[in-house]
Amino acid sequence: MSWNPALTPHMPDPTNPDAIETVIVPRTRDLGGFEVRRALPAPQRQMVGPFIFFDQMGPAEFLTGQGIDVRPHPHIGLGTVTYLFQGHFHHRDSIGTDQVILPGAVNWMVAGKGVTHSERTDSAARQGPHSLFGIQTWMALPEAVEDRAPMFEHHGAGTLPVIEAEGVTLRLILGTAYGEKAPATLFSDTFYADVALAPGARFPMPDDHEDRGIYVIEGAVKIAGQEFETSRMMVLRPGDRVTVAAGPAGARLLILGGATMGGPRYVWWNFVASSRERIEHAKQEWARGAWGEGLFSLPRGDTGDFIPLPAR
Repeated sequence: MSWNPALTPHMPDPTNPDAIETVIVPRTRDLGGFEVRRALPAPQRQMVGPFIFFDQMGPAEFLTGQGIDVRPHPHIGLGTVTYLFQGHFHHRDSIGTDQVILPGAVNWMVAGKGVTHSERTDSAARQGPHSLFGIQTWMALPEAVEDRAPMFEHHGAGTLPVIEAEGVTLRLILGTAYGEKAPATLFSDTFYADVALAPGARFPMPDDHEDRGIYVIEGAVKIAGQEFETSRMMVLRPGDRVTVAAGPAGARLLILGGATMGGPRYVWWNFVASSRERIEHAKQEWARGAWGEGLFSLPRGDTGDFIPLPAR
């Protein structure tokens, strides 16, 4: 853990009042008693840097015997990032990964040409009441690596860089920011960090990335005199120097962004691709269900069921 003077903004605050390009209010969805708030993709904005999907999971409370059961399902053309604040769940995938994720750790699964995974609450957690609160995002892959072999990395909380300044604690989840680098293997310019702010604390957003966004997890923040509450995503104008100030109760944020993709991305169900042809091929392969013979297999240890291809 290190103190980083670059996190302390200089006075006076230089933030341009027009620095906010877009404000996104997430759509709420009930996934069978489990609520998510989806900020990306949104009508105003498909991506922030490579981030093309952003779901807040919970906070949710489960009774004894309850939990999440996301059956095996496929992905192509993206990387999934799972980061938890509370609780844990069990990830299995078709390349043999069997991993429980805990708060502060990172699960980074690169689908590439095709992978299948499941996410479930394990039997130990179901022995009593428990909670779950976290964020799952997808990152679009550059076209040059869309068809690469799938891979998975788990990085425990203790491996992530943590930097501090007065009233600010920042944990770097992915990529590079403020002179630090997170351990996950990435394929494009990216930053993604968990920021805790004491009441009234201020910090500057990194200004060396093309696209930048801020998502408020708890509390509220002020940017150029405007206040933004919990569950809001603000997309910043490129190049502007922006200072974020916590409200009187403090705040917790996720900051994210990076380089824009070289072209548009198509999204259908769990598939992301630079061409419709790749998505059509993945749809046909999943519907065919020839596990191990084509694009997809089922996760090892979780082959009893799967999510069928949607009708549309």
